[in-house]
Amino acid sequence: MSNQNVRLRDVEPGVLQPFNQAELKSVAASLKSLARDHPELAACLAESGPLRDMLTAALTLSPYLRDSVAMEADLLARALAEPLEPLLSHIVREARDAWKPDAAAMPLSDGVLMTRLRIAKRRLSLLTALADLFRLFDARQTTRWLSALADAAVAAAVDHLLLSGEQSGKLKIADHARPSHGSGLIALGMGKLGACELNYSSDIDIVIFFEPDAGILIDPEDGTETYSRLMRRLVRILQERTGDGYVFRTDLRLRPDPGSTPLAVPVEAALLYYEGRGQNWERAAFIKARPIAGDLAAGETFLGELRPFVFRKYLDYAAIADIHAIKRQIHAHKGHDAIKVKGHDIKLGRGGIREIEFFVQTQQLIAGGRMPALRVKGTEDGLKALNQANWIDDATTRELTVCYWFLRDVEHRLQMVRDEQTHLLPESDNELRRIALMLGFANSRAFAIELEAVLGTVEQRYGKLFEAEETLSGVAGNLVFTGQKDDPGTLKTLAALGFERPEDMSRIIRTWHNGRYRATHSVEARERLTAIMPNLLRIFGENRRADEALLRFDSFLKGLPAGIQLFSLLSNNPPLLELMVKVMAAAPRLADIIAGRPHVFDGMLDPALLVELPTRDYLAARLSAFLDPAGHYEEILDRLRIFAAEQRFLIGIRLLTGAITGGDAGRAFTDLAELVITATLDAVRREMDRAHGVFPGGEVALIGMGKLGSHELTAGSDVDLILLYDYDEQADASLGPRSLDATRYFTRLTQRLMAALSAPTAEGVLYEVDMRLRPSGNQGPVATRIGAFERYQREEAWTWEHMALTRARVVAGDAGLTARAETIIASVLATRRDPARLAADIREMRDLIEQEKPPRDIWDFKLIPGGLIDLEFIAQHLVLSAPRRGDIPDAKRLSTADRLSLLGPATIAPADLDLCQTALRLFSDVSQVIRLCIDGPFEPDTAPAGLIDLIIRSAGTRDLATLEEQVRDLSAAIRGIFDRSVRPPA
Repeated sequence: MSNQNVRLRDVEPGVLQPFNQAELKSVAASLKSLARDHPELAACLAESGPLRDMLTAALTLSPYLRDSVAMEADLLARALAEPLEPLLSHIVREARDAWKPDAAAMPLSDGVLMTRLRIAKRRLSLLTALADLFRLFDARQTTRWLSALADAAVAAAVDHLLLSGEQSGKLKIADHARPSHGSGLIALGMGKLGACELNYSSDIDIVIFFEPDAGILIDPEDGTETYSRLMRRLVRILQERTGDGYVFRTDLRLRPDPGSTPLAVPVEAALLYYEGRGQNWERAAFIKARPIAGDLAAGETFLGELRPFVFRKYLDYAAIADIHAIKRQIHAHKGHDAIKVKGHDIKLGRGGIREIEFFVQTQQLIAGGRMPALRVKGTEDGLKALNQANWIDDATTRELTVCYWFLRDVEHRLQMVRDEQTHLLPESDNELRRIALMLGFANSRAFAIELEAVLGTVEQRYGKLFEAEETLSGVAGNLVFTGQKDDPGTLKTLAALGFERPEDMSRIIRTWHNGRYRATHSVEARERLTAIMPNLLRIFGENRRADEALLRFDSFLKGLPAGIQLFSLLSNNPPLLELMVKVMAAAPRLADIIAGRPHVFDGMLDPALLVELPTRDYLAARLSAFLDPAGHYEEILDRLRIFAAEQRFLIGIRLLTGAITGGDAGRAFTDLAELVITATLDAVRREMDRAHGVFPGGEVALIGMGKLGSHELTAGSDVDLILLYDYDEQADASLGPRSLDATRYFTRLTQRLMAALSAPTAEGVLYEVDMRLRPSGNQGPVATRIGAFERYQREEAWTWEHMALTRARVVAGDAGLTARAETIIASVLATRRDPARLAADIREMRDLIEQEKPPRDIWDFKLIPGGLIDLEFIAQHLVLSAPRRGDIPDAKRLSTADRLSLLGPATIAPADLDLCQTALRLFSDVSQVIRLCIDGPFEPDTAPAGLIDLIIRSAGTRDLATLEEQVRDLSAAIRGIFDRSVRPPA
């Protein structure tokens, strides 16, 4: 601080004009009365000159200063005779020592401390205000002296409270002459206090942290309660109004998550919060943070540990939009839509002080991690540092520096009038003239011209900093989510993007950015999510029911254990982002898979994903490579689950995008299941051999039934299996340390296989297994010897069981037994049957199903009359009524459509056969999409909009109503074909 010898009497003439003659007369009378008891003041007033003129003019302009002079006439007299700065230093020292007890009154009471601090504040405020009005100080000096007093007041109050805590038995002070030293209690000055830029009637922003293990707390576990209680007293000591006024209004809301945290926060908890959930506005706040009271060394250490949070190691352009959003929120909240003079908020309004501060802080956040020279606290120092680092040019630096201090001068005068915390220029001409005169303008018109020029300059410079915002966000408009309130520009952008409830969507997205979910706990995860947000919302908005899709994404994020990997993947691969949104808009089932097992998404990095068909050879090669590193049994089962989940997902993605048809998907799902089941059987058999030894002559054959047998599995299908076995008749038991007889051996093998497929592990379930189609169903043994299987099929099986056998196919096992099983199946199917009995049995079976399991609605394609069951029964009837088995070449690879094509022409009219194929294709394709996307039944009124679009695309119709009409027509036609085809011969 300069001008060490300047006194109030050193004022130059003509700096101030009185408010009016009436006020001038009143002030002159008051000063004359005071002069009777103060010779120095009397001598000053007796002289005609600039000092008397300036003093009387100042007191006409500020009623608060007039009252202060009346209470501090002695101080005014001293300031006329003595240098100001030593006098101010003495006042600051008195404030800092105000905590010290009087020898006769140990310990000091809160009330005594409050009086001492208030007197110090009044005295320093009076002298700095007069020096400022007289132009003996500039705004820089005024703010520094005000900040110095705030530092002293807070430090004194903290020392006092620490001693008080010792008196109450909660603390143990090491050094009573320096209570705060080594205490671990940290008081940081934030905002203007931290930057030593306090305004005349400013709030002071403080945050309080403490080290529980610093050695001062009697019970460290009680630290939060103890210090929070003391901090409530701190606020009262500083801001409660008494007969002596107040010291500073005190705000503790810049602490971590102020709505849910105590007034004093443990250091470790604070660091964890900032590391995991700290936001850009908090980073900006900590640029100016400075230890002002308590354990200053601990405060510096804390800020050092926090530095990587505030100043990132890379260029952080995402901070631009975030900080600018705070400014737009201020404008929306305060209604500051344009620059004006009357009623303008010179702090928060357009072109105001906050824009200059944000201009500096934003660029400090962007580059401060790479450029330590930018890590300065003061606004003017920040402008200089940016200039020296070539971030802003000389003209910008000069203009904004001049504008900043001009606006700070205006702010001070607004507050000096009545000691009010205001930033609003008066609405009335008379009061606006008062401010103009306090600033040295001849009239309010001259002041208004200068102010409008300053505000315009600031707005222009500030606006240029954010010109790139549209480019950075990737969409036309604002897309930023910060703080506690909606950004008005962002709400408009969300509405324009297609969201019907932008306020709700903004609230949800702010939840992500606040780190409330595990997936967004870390700063890095939130940054990567921010990077994809513009495209994410744009793509969501392109979907019908965009709000619904975003809500599903919210549910997905809520369940996601971590987000960095996925967000990075989406950020670096824009096509995957589109697919992700499509999944959220159409396929809740796939979304749940991603949420529970995010690694399935990794497979989408394959550039050939959507062009290479998932053939059996394709899947086999990848499965072999994936299983190759596996060692023990459990690892093999886990790898099989991982592989199956990923490949089912990727087949589903191909279907979702239209890269494959429903028929292609059915074959791919089936090939995948067959490969995985084969590998599982091999692993189980090796484990059986290890535990129980090889069974002499033992062979197995695993028969796939139902959709597994006919290559028509869906994404959600279980698998129907029958395990056949045979062995050497001469063998009594397996050849191992824990040998088993044949029945127990192959029963246990089957049970292990079922568990290996169906038991949940950390990697989930491979397939749900249904073995009810084995001989005697659930009443029979789980494993069937091949001879028993043959006898049962030839002698005991019902017609419906032979119908099921038409879809049987050996999917795994030993070559010898596989060949025998296929021969038996072919022979049983080729058995000549009574046509009338066959038709009657099939119709009876269909009637029974219709009675016991009626369709839910028209969308229940399996059960509706003329639906998939009718089509399957037509094909099964064709197989069982064929003159000889040789009519069906290569039965191992036939689907329902294949059987219709091969056997239908002999008995079904060509037009009817075409209808059957059309209906089968439609029902199968749409069913594949539905089973891929949702777990339950399809209900049009509640189905995701994206799913409806997919169904319409898959069906090739205009809309859902057209599809429903088509389904009704086809089902009626197929029921007619069923009635004509499955009937006794005439």
